[in-house]
Amino acid sequence: MSIVEILDKIDGILYYPILIVILSAAGIYFTLRTRAVQLRMFPEACKQILEPPPGGDKEAVSSFQALMVSTASRVGTGNIVGVSTAICLGGPGAVFWMWVLAILGGASAFVESTLAQVYKRRDEEGGYYGGPAYYIEQALHAPLISKLFCIFLILTYAFGFNLLCSYNLQTTFQAYSFYNPQLTPVLIGAVLAILVGYCLFGGGKRIVDITSVIVPFMGVSYVIIALIVLVVNAKNLPAMFGMIFADAFDFKSILGGISGSCMIYGIKRGLYSNEAGVGSAPNAAAAADVSHPVKQGLVQALSVYIDTILLCTATALMCLSTGVPFNEEVSGAPYVQNAISSVFGPIGPLFITCAMILFAFTTLLGNLFYTVNALNYLNNKQEPSEPFMRIYYVICAIIIFVGAILPATAVWALADITMGGMAFFNLPSCIALSGVAIAALKDYEKQKAAGKNPVFKARDIGMDDSELDCWAD
Repeated sequence: MSIVEILDKIDGILYYPILIVILSAAGIYFTLRTRAVQLRMFPEACKQILEPPPGGDKEAVSSFQALMVSTASRVGTGNIVGVSTAICLGGPGAVFWMWVLAILGGASAFVESTLAQVYKRRDEEGGYYGGPAYYIEQALHAPLISKLFCIFLILTYAFGFNLLCSYNLQTTFQAYSFYNPQLTPVLIGAVLAILVGYCLFGGGKRIVDITSVIVPFMGVSYVIIALIVLVVNAKNLPAMFGMIFADAFDFKSILGGISGSCMIYGIKRGLYSNEAGVGSAPNAAAAADVSHPVKQGLVQALSVYIDTILLCTATALMCLSTGVPFNEEVSGAPYVQNAISSVFGPIGPLFITCAMILFAFTTLLGNLFYTVNALNYLNNKQEPSEPFMRIYYVICAIIIFVGAILPATAVWALADITMGGMAFFNLPSCIALSGVAIAALKDYEKQKAAGKNPVFKARDIGMDDSELDCWAD
């Protein structure tokens, strides 16, 4: 058995039955315990996005800024290639299961981000930091689990996701006549690795600044293009939705091959895209300066909707509405490019390529900076030495290069396995600590009902504030 086959086997076992049970159970459990907070408090979540930090501190990280950081990590090549792969390999019913995961995942995102806020720590400059490693260590007294979580976070964001991001980008060039299967992936991988390495070693600030402006614009443009495709193919929409729901509830087909079914692909690619419950977004959520942890929990639940309900759905409906054939041979970027070219001609694939380049570049940088918190934790909560970081960045650049030339099955399996490992440690911890998040939610709702702007004090929910860095009287 080859290494690729072994990885694929591990991937299959990890998601079915282990992670599908954990993800579903956690999402349903959090939804029931919070009384579907991700749905019933959606308007409240929208209001919290623009709330400034308490005290008017302009240097503090606002709810909106924390949302943008977490959304930037979620939005990327997965919104285009991940959705396409799920449809091509699992069937159109995968779209429905993505929606289900996003709705349930909103509750998981609320709980993990609320916990990150409750157990966050203050740095020397007055800012905040935290995440799963910190609430697992502090509340569950399980430093070994915290370290294992950090190891999987680094494996996911520095290796698994970056291998996949690089691979996904090079596949967009298959639509062009100059594409050479042996040479083009090598060239794309090399250019991407050099650019990212240049930025990591202190250069490229201008590149980062430019892409930080262009990528949101590209995201909005992407949704607009998708809407145009839907309008052009409006007559196909009833049949398209019928196809999605018919395939999603074809349980005879699903049970006949669960590991390759639309349900499993919808869950896998949905999780890859929105990362709900994985434990990545809480690292950004902990940095926000808010008067109550629930405020950031609500805001982070919105990030899941932005990613999956908006952007992933845009890709799925845009592709399926065109009626362009899909199969394993065109899975990924080629299927999206074929679909969009049916409306926009040769300009369509070019637009997708530009979007993928920008999404991939910022995703790669975002993924690597995401690992800094984990590296600090593993280094006794101190920044690693400069020589260590140089070596680390070189290895990361090499990983990006390698990703462009690896087989598709290998890169998807590696990303699925490492991400699944993060969820495996984070979600059970969130379930164990969910009582804290629920108590905080009840405190928030009680204050709102009294007409107050909620302010959190740990003692109000029975916690010992002497054990926390924040939230004392």
